[in-house]
Amino acid sequence: MGHMKDKLHDVASLTRRLEHDFPLETEGFLNFLKRAEGGAALDLRQKELINVGLAVAAQCEWCIAFHVDQALKAGASREEIVEAGFMAVIMHGGPAYMYMTPLLEAVDEFSADPA
Repeated sequence: MGHMKDKLHDVASLTRRLEHDFPLETEGFLNFLKRAEGGAALDLRQKELINVGLAVAAQCEWCIAFHVDQALKAGASREEIVEAGFMAVIMHGGPAYMYMTPLLEAVDEFSADPA
């Protein structure tokens, strides 16, 4: 399994564990996610591109892996994903620039995967 796919596995494992150990809190968080993502003004591709930029700015490799994967599945191109990452660099500077490394790793890894 690739490095960024391992991050996706980590996200799924964490969610399962929290759902088991802290079901009310986890359910509340997941319900919030569904509602926040459910608005109709932006399509899923646009929302995931925003999430990619925010993940880079937040310097969260798990978030980058998750949202790059979701952005590709929603029809975003490699160029759109990288550009979203650069928007984070504009707003967050050098630290966000360095997190373009895992973004590029995720785009390369998930773009090469037909599944």
